[in-house]
Order: sequence, then C-alpha cells, then structure tokens
Amino acid sequence: MSLDFSEDQIQRYARHILLPQVGGQGQQKLLDAKVLVIGAGGLGSPVLMYLAAAGVGTLGIIDDDVVDLSNLQRQIVHTTERIGVSKVESAATALRAINPDINLVLHNDRITPANAMDLLACYDLVTDGSDNFATRFLVNDAAYFSKTPLVSGAILRFDGQISTFKNFPGGDEAGPCYRCIFREPPPPGQIPSCSEAGVLGALCGTVGSLQATEILKELLGIGESLSGSLLIYDALATQFRSIKVKRDPGCPLCGDHPTITGLSVHDQKSAGACHG
Repeated sequence: MSLDFSEDQIQRYARHILLPQVGGQGQQKLLDAKVLVIGAGGLGSPVLMYLAAAGVGTLGIIDDDVVDLSNLQRQIVHTTERIGVSKVESAATALRAINPDINLVLHNDRITPANAMDLLACYDLVTDGSDNFATRFLVNDAAYFSKTPLVSGAILRFDGQISTFKNFPGGDEAGPCYRCIFREPPPPGQIPSCSEAGVLGALCGTVGSLQATEILKELLGIGESLSGSLLIYDALATQFRSIKVKRDPGCPLCGDHPTITGLSVHDQKSAGACHG
C-alpha cells in the first residue's frame, strides 16, 4: 500500500497514525474507503461528522428531507440558518467545514427497492440510521444480497441499539442478519416513531458515535466486530447490555431454506431515508 500523505494530512490524522492498530497504513485504508450513510438525521449526524473527521475518503449521504426547526434538538450536523435546506446539502456544508479533502456524494432521494442495489454497489460499507422499519429491512436485505457490511443503529425515547451484519462469504457467515433478530416489520402503528414518542437528543450522539466507532473498526479490520452481538443502551439506567445472536437457520433471508430471494418483497411497501 502506497503512503503519500501531505503535511496537512499528517497533522490532521496524527492521533490516528500514532495508534499501533491504525498507523499510516490504517489511515490510508480510511482515505480509500467508501461509506454510504442512510439518513442525515439524529444518528446520521454524529456518524457523518466523525467519519469525515476520521478521513473516510468518500461519504455517500442519502436523504430526501429538508432541515426543520424540530430537527435541531438532536440533528447536530444542521444549523438554524439552514432550515429549509435539503438535509444532504446542509450536511455537506458542515462536513466540508470539518474536512475539505473528503469526497461527498449526495443522494437527495429515498432509498427504494429500485435503487438500493445500485447504491450499495458503489460503497464498501453501509450504515443505517433510519427511523422506520420499512427502510431498515430494505437496507438489511440489500446489504445481504450485495455482500456489503452493514452497521445498523436505532433509537427511541431513552434507548438505543446497534449491531453489525455481514453474514456472507468473506464476512461472518455464522453471524445473523437483521431478520434473524427481527423477523419482519411490526404492524403499522404498533411501535411509535421518534416523531410520535420523542427521543433524548444526546442519546443520538451516544448511539451515533458508537456506530461511527464500529464503522471505523470494520474498515480498519481491528478489534472485535459487533457481528453476532446486539448492543443495547439504556440511557436512564446508564447500562449497556450485549446480547449474543446467532444466524437463524429458519431465517427467510439467510436461512437454510430462504423464501426471500430478492428485493421484490419490498415493492409494495414504502421506504425512505429516515430522518431520526
């Protein structure tokens, strides 16, 4: 691997380069990496900011929403002066201010069964910060079929959860996919969204920062992956729990006799980049 850092890059990434687990070669891996972030909202904000600061070379952002005043309690990549601006453009303004050297690919769109596979094909890893089950299941299925590692986070009220899914050849074939844990979306209205039930703003920072950490670990190939574990955070009790999860042989997606063989299962369901 050729290392050709500028003086500015050596200074910018010095604290990474000092880490034996990262070093110059690890930092070059980050500069060469491409990550797609689903949603520029509560979770997407800290994920994007930390990945940009870390020097992840290409960041794709997909979201079709605009900045609203009610977002600013938790979506820290946006500002009051950018209310009404598309979230991808608003996020890009913040990220360029953090690190002007990275490449930003803006998708002012919704992720759908029609475009999901083409989107993921352009990236090394996808991370999901969406706030609706239709999107979570679509992203999981697309990641599985495209063999793209997925780092998924979710939040509600005072609780958060995060896991990594990469149960494909060359990844973690013994690990679960999202459907191994949650077989199918709950009936509409059974579980409220953040806009209906509320969320503690700082919780987004905690869970989003954990997502960013797991993404960097996956890109660098260091530490212990969250694949096979579901990390649950209870902010009110200040407690973390890690639940071991195995691949389910009966899973309709990755099991021994799959019934989901493509994204057509999502064709009649709405999905969009959530805003958290």
